[in-house]
Amino acid sequence: MSERTNPTRASVASPPDPSPSPQDSDSGGAHLSRQLSNRHIQLIAIGGAIGTGLFMGSGKTISLAGPSVIFVYMIIGFMLFFVMRAMGEILLSNLSYKSFSDFAGDLLGPWAGFFTGWTYWFCWIVTGIADIIAIAGYVTYWWHDLPLWIPALGAVVLLIALNLPTVKAFGETEFWFALIKILAIGGLIVVGLVMIFTHFTSPDGAVAGFSNLWNDGGLFPTGPMGFVAGFQIATFAFVGIELVGTTAAEAKDPEKNLPRAINSIPVRVMLFYVVALVVIISVTPWRDILPDKSPFVTMFTLAGLGIAASVINFVVLTSAASSANSGIYSTSRMVYGLAQEGDAPTRFGTLTRRHVPANALMLSGVFLLAGVAMVAAGNSIIAAFTLVTTISALLFMFVWSIILISYVVYRKRRPHLHAASTFRMPGGVVMCYVVLAFFGFLIWALTQKDDTLHALLVTPVWFAILGVAWSILRRRPGHQAREAAFRAEIAATHHE
Repeated sequence: MSERTNPTRASVASPPDPSPSPQDSDSGGAHLSRQLSNRHIQLIAIGGAIGTGLFMGSGKTISLAGPSVIFVYMIIGFMLFFVMRAMGEILLSNLSYKSFSDFAGDLLGPWAGFFTGWTYWFCWIVTGIADIIAIAGYVTYWWHDLPLWIPALGAVVLLIALNLPTVKAFGETEFWFALIKILAIGGLIVVGLVMIFTHFTSPDGAVAGFSNLWNDGGLFPTGPMGFVAGFQIATFAFVGIELVGTTAAEAKDPEKNLPRAINSIPVRVMLFYVVALVVIISVTPWRDILPDKSPFVTMFTLAGLGIAASVINFVVLTSAASSANSGIYSTSRMVYGLAQEGDAPTRFGTLTRRHVPANALMLSGVFLLAGVAMVAAGNSIIAAFTLVTTISALLFMFVWSIILISYVVYRKRRPHLHAASTFRMPGGVVMCYVVLAFFGFLIWALTQKDDTLHALLVTPVWFAILGVAWSILRRRPGHQAREAAFRAEIAATHHE
């Protein structure tokens, strides 16, 4: 059996050669071009791991869970590493896959490609809205009387402009955005450690020291349910960790660059989340960290370093812009892929002369304007942020679950590809079920607070809309042919 036995899908979704060269150039004009180098892929992956949820949302997470937030981030990072390894093994098993939406449709059926692609698009639209809300909040740090909708609208226009040039231009932009984040967190850790070892005392009398981690109620001061509540915003901090999977069709030498990016996830989690939060809580006692403020800014403000706080506020502003920039990129590529499959209007499946899906890009930009409307209509930044981040976390959990389920089916139906893989997922199928059970725990955790419960109850509406759309779309001849080809492959697999 060939690596990809669905002829109908392959002919629509893939380049003519089912296993294109990793160095595939941008010739041909009809396909995405491989312009993202190793440094682009590495920094895009890091940028995806350092999201707005860490900079803005960790304040609320700390207020809910106290120092136990450190374990929250460690557990989530550990589990999502296996999602990334599952995704990496499948993507590298067949280089004609442009993203995980492709392999979901190939392994689970056309419906899975449709649901995964559109849900991932909606994931990043919702996440982008959260980032726009965060950007508006950060800008008012300097201009208190500025209407929130003005920086929100300006951010949307800027993001569209950043993504209209070549994909290499996006890679360069994201490279520098991510580098700013890395330098900022590194600087925060160094300054924080100096404060800790010199027993720095803030103007309100708080003394920096590692004892702040346990001397106010212990590591779990808010009890087991406080620890559980910390998972909501913390989960959102990791959305985008799978972003490297959407770069597969535009990455140079994916066999080397994707494994490097994926395998560095544990180091990123330990450095950018665990170490940074240990330092923050050691310098600023957890009860002094306000839920509606960035603890990165609060740490320097309480230490009396106003200028540094202003610099950090700029850094977290660029972090939110980086996340939204990645979202614009990934949603445009996902809609482009959906259009190539016939799951979106054909106008979104066209590319400019610079190989950019401009129509798909503009679609995502228009929907981001909802973020402008939310900040214009609402009074509470953190309330709007909590609502959209909860919906986003739920939708991303669906996408991550589809990746894991696809891996289970891949192992069953394509054992020869797993045997030949040089990038096998540790723990295999067993870890898939462990991580899926963890996602079940996260959904239960979201039911424990009213604000997250409301978002949980609203989210199924999205899947109902998709269900209705798919029931109409699947009646088209092209989709019926794809389903027939998929069923024929399943039948052939059973006969074997």
